[in-house]
Amino acid sequence: MLVSLEDSKSISEVLGSKTCKKIISYLSERKEASQKDLSNALSIPMNTLDYNIKKLLDSGFIQKRKNFFWSKKGKKIVMYELSNKSIVISPKKSSSQKFKSILPAFIATVAGTFVIWVYQKINYVNQNILNSVADASEGGALKATEIALPTSSSIYFTPQPTPIWAWFLGGALLMILIFSIINWKKL
Repeated sequence: MLVSLEDSKSISEVLGSKTCKKIISYLSERKEASQKDLSNALSIPMNTLDYNIKKLLDSGFIQKRKNFFWSKKGKKIVMYELSNKSIVISPKKSSSQKFKSILPAFIATVAGTFVIWVYQKINYVNQNILNSVADASEGGALKATEIALPTSSSIYFTPQPTPIWAWFLGGALLMILIFSIINWKKL
């Protein structure tokens, strides 16, 4: 359970209450108990116990059990237990801090896109060189020791293959957006 410092008032009230601490301690030893059991064991009046149980329920320290009992008079007896939650109190993050937390993902995306772009350019140039050498050698214009390098116009003005880097960039930005939307409160 993540709680900001502004919203921690109910938790601080619970942690500052001796009665709430007694109830938590008792439930940690017994696993579950009804209001009557707590009242008898801790010597706490029912109205005080009821007030403190409501505070504990609101703050999330305890929870009602799914199973319950019926009294002889036909009244439902609710059982209480400790919640299996950890409470983390942290300062509330502003939007700029949330954007800063996803900045490393943007940097990794840009770096990955650049690496893919460079690889694709090198691969494209090498393929054009091999094609030019093959074309020149088929025409018989080359000797065994000569290599024909393509001109700059044949490398840069021939149609390039589909840019893989653009697909990578688009996919990575889409994943960052989806992750940010889903986890906005947790960032």
